[in-house]
Amino acid sequence: MTTIQHISTGRRLKDRIVQGLVYLAFALAVVPLVSVLWLVISNGLARFDMTFLTHSMRGIGARDVGGGAYHAIIGTLEQVLLSSLISVPVGLLTAIYLVEYGSGDRLSRAISFFVDVMTGIPSVVAGLFVLAFWILFLGMPYSGFAGAMALSILMMPTVVRSAEEMLRLVPDDLREASYALGVAKWRTILKVVLPTAFTGIVTGVMLAVARVAGETAPLLLTVFFTDSINNDPFSGPQMGLPLYVFDQAARPNDTAIDRAWTGALTLILIVMLLNLVARLIAWWRSPARRR
Repeated sequence: MTTIQHISTGRRLKDRIVQGLVYLAFALAVVPLVSVLWLVISNGLARFDMTFLTHSMRGIGARDVGGGAYHAIIGTLEQVLLSSLISVPVGLLTAIYLVEYGSGDRLSRAISFFVDVMTGIPSVVAGLFVLAFWILFLGMPYSGFAGAMALSILMMPTVVRSAEEMLRLVPDDLREASYALGVAKWRTILKVVLPTAFTGIVTGVMLAVARVAGETAPLLLTVFFTDSINNDPFSGPQMGLPLYVFDQAARPNDTAIDRAWTGALTLILIVMLLNLVARLIAWWRSPARRR
């Protein structure tokens, strides 16, 4: 009896130690995140007002007070939207092929290899590729669309891998039940597999959006700088919030630094808002709710 009690006490002690290590690791992971958020919020609130959100930097000197990031907000939203329209369909179709049709053949192994390679591509390389091919070789102008193409290169592997994992989690029993009813494979994928994995796919897409929303290097090479509002992403330079923060932070005066902090806060809020909208859509379309 004493031996059993000793073993039980030892197990409880080990459990408490491991639990304490888990809590410690969680605290160490949260502290930098909280400190960054607190720093951005505390410094960014000074200029976070309607003037900042509704005005551009046109006519604002380097040391002038005022100005805003409206032109950069419009640019970021359009560039992220265009990059999502490019990468999400391609990435989703690639994931469907790997899970539903590839079955380990040579082509699917090659695709998986190149997706893994693309995952590790530095963002500046994606920008250099679009700069060399789209702008220098084809002679196209600097534009928001060029930046969106560079961002889509960075988004695509994240979309493929997240969608692939979600599709693999769909039980084979659902597919087999659909096949047993005589439903074609493409219709099974469209009506059974994709709705079941929809929530996870949306989450993966939002991770990809958050991954590229703050990228600066591709935009430096493909979008260029402007202080004016450009609502057309297919013509002329178009500012983005990461470029705006980079530009303002490089100016040696307090007013520009305040605008840089507020631009960073605005970017964080946009990403959080997009994630909230995606969660609401996923909840609305979830099979559990529609049942």
